[in-house]
Amino acid sequence: KKLSKNKGMLFIYPSERIIKLWMKDTLVPLSVAFLNKNKKIINIEKMKPNQTKVIYKSKDLAIYAIEVNLGWFEANNVKVGDSFRF
Repeated sequence: KKLSKNKGMLFIYPSERIIKLWMKDTLVPLSVAFLNKNKKIINIEKMKPNQTKVIYKSKDLAIYAIEVNLGWFEANNVKVGDSFRF
C-alpha cells in the first residue's frame, strides 16, 4: 500500500531482453527506469496502479529495472542517459 520516500525495487534479469512489466495488484503509482548492461537508463515510464491493460516496456535491450515512487526520477533530476552504480 505504500513505498517509503527514497526506497525502491531493483529487478535484475538473467540476460538482456525487452523487459515488460505491468501493475497487477500494485496499489501505488510508480515510475520505472529500464537500464542496459552498462547500467545506463534507456527509458523511464510512469506506471498507473492496479491495472493490467497497459504493459510498460524497455525501448531497447535491458537487464535491470528500477521501480520507485511516481515522480522520484524527475524530483531527483535523474533522466534518460544517466548511469547508476550498484
